[in-house]
Amino acid sequence: MEHESSKDAINVIISSKDRPYSLRAMTAISFVFKPVSQMQLAPGSIVTIPDVSWEEFESILLELGEKRSARIAYSKGKLEIMVPLPEHEKPKDLISDIIKILLKKTGKRYEAFGSTTFKQENIAGIEPDACFYIQNYQLMIARRRLESNDPPPDLAIEIDVTSKTTLDAYQAIAVPELWIYDSAKLNIYLLRDGQYIKSNSSPNFPNIPLTQIIPTTVERAWQVGTVQALEELEELIAETKC
Repeated sequence: MEHESSKDAINVIISSKDRPYSLRAMTAISFVFKPVSQMQLAPGSIVTIPDVSWEEFESILLELGEKRSARIAYSKGKLEIMVPLPEHEKPKDLISDIIKILLKKTGKRYEAFGSTTFKQENIAGIEPDACFYIQNYQLMIARRRLESNDPPPDLAIEIDVTSKTTLDAYQAIAVPELWIYDSAKLNIYLLRDGQYIKSNSSPNFPNIPLTQIIPTTVERAWQVGTVQALEELEELIAETKC
């Protein structure tokens, strides 16, 4: 995920253990020197760290810990740390709820894994805004921590507000289906021969016009609230052949 502006992006120096990193952050002009875990990033902040080795990435993950609001993305030696805005969180929760409603409607079982960190060793690491195991749900029922041979989630969700999702990390981890919600538009990507292609429909919900009903429901939630928007959606899909 990368979003840079030549006017607003500035160099920031932080460190993980003894190594300094040169960053670019969407903040006021300032220079600091401190461990990654001590950085206080405001909602909407994005920090990009170039030239990060896999070992350094793992070290930074440990330093940041698991109880944090920040999300990370790592690919091709570049690490991005992003702190979401409320504008990001509401669509994330709403789309997750929509997926659960649709899975129930279509009679599919699932395991939701939220923003779990998924890795392809020495290549990529990603934390989706939300993700689901559908085809592989049985394998993941008892999982409290991922194991090295676990498959990627069958469906991952990203909400782009201040940053833009790049596909490289998801391709490396081989997530079969990726949804990106950006500027009131849903984009569906399907993995084919190691590359993502854009699609108008989802194999998980082939008969549901997702690119229409999801943006409509999200925008409706900003007007009437989440509960009413979801109730209206459930009434709609009750009349739809899934």
